[in-house]
Amino acid sequence: MTLDHSEFIKRHHTVSPDTFKERQNTVKGLIISGLGVMLYMGGCILVAILFDISMEMVFVAALSFLAATIVAFFVQRFRDTISVQEQQRQLILEVLEGSRGARLITDGGDNPIYSNQRFDTLCEGVGESGLNTLTRLFIDNEEAYSHFKNLAEQARRGLTDSIELKSILGDRERWMMVTAQPIAGWAGYIHWRIDDVTEQREFDRSIREEREKLIDFTDNAPVGFFSVDEKGHFVFVNGTLARWLGESIEKLLKGGQLHTFMENPPKSGNLYDITDEGGERQVREIMMKGPGGKNFLASINQAVVDEGGGRVRTRGIVHDLTTERAMRQALEASEDRFQRFFEEAPLGIIIIDSNGVIQDCNASLAALVGSTDQEIEGRDLKDIINRDDQNTVLGALARTEKGSHMQGPIEITLKDKKEVSVQLYARKFKGSEQTVLHFIDLTEQKELEEKFVQSQKMQAIGQLAGGVAHDFNNLLTAIIGYCDLLFLRHKPGDPSFGDIMQIKQNSNRAANLVRQLLAFSRQQTLRPTVQDVSDILTEVSYLIRRLIGANIELDLVHGQDLGLVKVDTGQMEQVLINLAVNARDAMEDGGKLTVKTESFTNDRPIKVTEEDLPPGRWVRIDVTDTGCGIPEENLSRILEPFFTTKEVGQGTGLGLATVYGIIRQTGGYLDINSKVGEGTTFSIYLARLSDEEAAEASEESVDEVSDAADLTGTAQILLVEDEDAVRTFSTRALTNKGYKVLEADSGESAMKVIDETGEMAIDLLITDVIMPNMDGPTLAKKVREKHPKLKIIFISGYTEDKLKDHMGENIFFLPKPFTLKQLAAKVKEVLDE
Repeated sequence: MTLDHSEFIKRHHTVSPDTFKERQNTVKGLIISGLGVMLYMGGCILVAILFDISMEMVFVAALSFLAATIVAFFVQRFRDTISVQEQQRQLILEVLEGSRGARLITDGGDNPIYSNQRFDTLCEGVGESGLNTLTRLFIDNEEAYSHFKNLAEQARRGLTDSIELKSILGDRERWMMVTAQPIAGWAGYIHWRIDDVTEQREFDRSIREEREKLIDFTDNAPVGFFSVDEKGHFVFVNGTLARWLGESIEKLLKGGQLHTFMENPPKSGNLYDITDEGGERQVREIMMKGPGGKNFLASINQAVVDEGGGRVRTRGIVHDLTTERAMRQALEASEDRFQRFFEEAPLGIIIIDSNGVIQDCNASLAALVGSTDQEIEGRDLKDIINRDDQNTVLGALARTEKGSHMQGPIEITLKDKKEVSVQLYARKFKGSEQTVLHFIDLTEQKELEEKFVQSQKMQAIGQLAGGVAHDFNNLLTAIIGYCDLLFLRHKPGDPSFGDIMQIKQNSNRAANLVRQLLAFSRQQTLRPTVQDVSDILTEVSYLIRRLIGANIELDLVHGQDLGLVKVDTGQMEQVLINLAVNARDAMEDGGKLTVKTESFTNDRPIKVTEEDLPPGRWVRIDVTDTGCGIPEENLSRILEPFFTTKEVGQGTGLGLATVYGIIRQTGGYLDINSKVGEGTTFSIYLARLSDEEAAEASEESVDEVSDAADLTGTAQILLVEDEDAVRTFSTRALTNKGYKVLEADSGESAMKVIDETGEMAIDLLITDVIMPNMDGPTLAKKVREKHPKLKIIFISGYTEDKLKDHMGENIFFLPKPFTLKQLAAKVKEVLDE
């Protein structure tokens, strides 16, 4: 580029007209002076001729005039020279005074010769203007004196040198540029120049800091920057790209080539190109080589600049797509998780817009109403809500639209292809016109509530049945007992014997009915013994064959190595008989009844009916018929007491309830599998005893009392019973056997009898369990305080399990109703023990 300096030359280096005129005037003066001298010389010659003066005088006069003229000329020249020097001196002083810096001139002894006003101002308050005062301006710098000394020595050697020093005046920090310059022709004289460079230094520092910030920003930018030359060598690379490539910036700039770090460099093109096509603008996604042999995907945007002469420079920006790809994958994974959360949520979800139109719904919601999500989306929300609940839902949504939250769930009914009761939760999305609705299926909850209500009802019925059975047992005990007393006076052949027998037989039937009630309420008294299920089945099979009739085939399948169980034989026979009768009624046109036994072992809980069969070893009894089966709607109620599908008068509805009660009280489980038109299987699971448990239980078994056993005795017995008929019968029965019986109708009366007997010993206490005020266990506790070793028999219509907390040494139990023989046998057994 060529610069035109003509204007500058014209302004500053062209001679002005005034100066030219002055030079012309000077020349004219010299010419006029020469002409004057010549005229003077001519006049002198003319006078000498006219007045006849000698030529010598004329020549002397001429020489005198010429000498005077020459002297005058040189005097004038000297005066002119002195004037110019004064002007020059004045000019130099003006320049020094007008300088922006402080000026000081010192002689060979460092004495001040001249200082300008700025230097004097600089030295104010420090000392007289001079080099020593200048040195004291930098007193905070310990090396200032040596610096000034070095500068002075350099100047005396004819060298100009400078140094920046820091000065603190007051509370202000300043930087000064001190320059020492020798004065030509004046040995030892030094021109000191002091310039305040504080602002320039601050400016330079700011520039330097900004440059450092820019470098730091570039090196730590989230993108890579690079530039390569025509040979593909790096001429610039930032720290970010160097880290991505796993090399130092210095190494890359010394010999690194762009193509070296590309997995697949372009096969054609130049060494600086990133694409085969080349061009001024190149954009491409490239696999780059990173540290440790790991590659990463990068997006490169490169501009190519031709600098002429075959020189090329590129400017490239590199984006690492690894993080971007990871973020994209994370976003896709997040969206996928949300979609799976939405679609696989165990509750129904609907998203509606501000107009109540369904924008989206998940599969759970579609399944609730028996439709597909495509059929539901785009419809109005009101279309799938029961008409009676629409106003409630719309009101709740209107409040949600206004920003308020629902205080609690709303119970509504959804309708489409099927109806279902649900709980509704609604929440409006922040910053959106959409509202999300959650629907929780209440079907199972409703069923559980119904089952809970039914369970409470069953519990109430069980308590009622137990209470009725207890009171009824007292009546039956008296009726059966008095029949036994009548049999003592009316032997077979007596006209009254048949009537008494009818009374006892009907009483026994009533007792069986009471046992069924107690079995249902699990309050009957069981006498479990160690048994082989095959033996029980063999014994009861004869009765079953007579009950089911000739048109039904009975098939018994005995399993191998069943093991032993601990059950009440009579109650298990009752279970099998009830199931056989139930199967017979299901096969009106005949069929087949199969009773199969086998060993069963499970390692984890198994669902049976509505309970979990715990892991263990079991003996399973399957009672299978080929009857009509049980409809699904009846299967859940089949074990309820008094529930029957038979006609009025055909059944009590207690058969299966009794079966379930006996099995659960025994510690077993019952499972039912039925298919309408094919038949039903009742599976009984009884806990199998180990060899040690079987041996221990066998030792505890008690033999039945034979008819020929001696049941008489002479002991004194205290009988406590609040039911008069039972107490009277029991007293007579025991008295007939030779015992002395003391009676009491309550616990309080019994304590009085004990106090009245004094020293007379009581050998046995027989007491009812349930009595007003003081019950049997309380009475037994008080009596034991006076007679610690007294033997006690509890009699009750409730199960023995209800007394387990009160049973102990010398305490026994006799269930109601009992016969005269059972009472006498129990008393004999206890007294003889």
